[in-house]
Amino acid sequence: MKIKTQQLLQELTTQVQEHLAYATSLLAQTDEELNNRIAPDSWSALECIEHLNRYGNFYLPEIERRIYQSQSKPEPEFKSGWLGNYFAESMRPKARLNKMKTFAKMDPIYSKLDKSVLDTFIKQQQQLLRLLEKSGSISLNKTKTSISITKLIRLKLGDTFRFLIYHNERHIQQAKRAVESTRA
Repeated sequence: MKIKTQQLLQELTTQVQEHLAYATSLLAQTDEELNNRIAPDSWSALECIEHLNRYGNFYLPEIERRIYQSQSKPEPEFKSGWLGNYFAESMRPKARLNKMKTFAKMDPIYSKLDKSVLDTFIKQQQQLLRLLEKSGSISLNKTKTSISITKLIRLKLGDTFRFLIYHNERHIQQAKRAVESTRA
């Protein structure tokens, strides 16, 4: 995948702004609505957001560290790596979602959660917006980040942003379905 760097950053920024707006709107819901599950083994809206917070706890400091360490100049075009593109596209929501198993430490099911989960997510999304802005002054191709499952694999920063934000979108949609099921 090839895309103009500024176009990619703008598209990702718009998505994060939408996630931030949705999370903020959830603050108006009751705890009962936010903890509702469609099925006993599915996640509630708060569990979806907590799952994203757990990934944010790894990726946001990693991205920030790599941005501040980077000496590379931005290029006009971002060219996705094959592995990074695979990971990012596997997270991108599709009409018929493919179910994925999550790692135990990232699985929040049956956690006792309250709206503080939303506060954390909102702060993380604000930080992500700042990092997207800051990344416009470095190379999204040459700057590499570790991934949460192993430090041995490093992805281009542009692919890491895509993976993280598409993963957020996937679970925001899941959270929406959980909240909407309380109205049915």
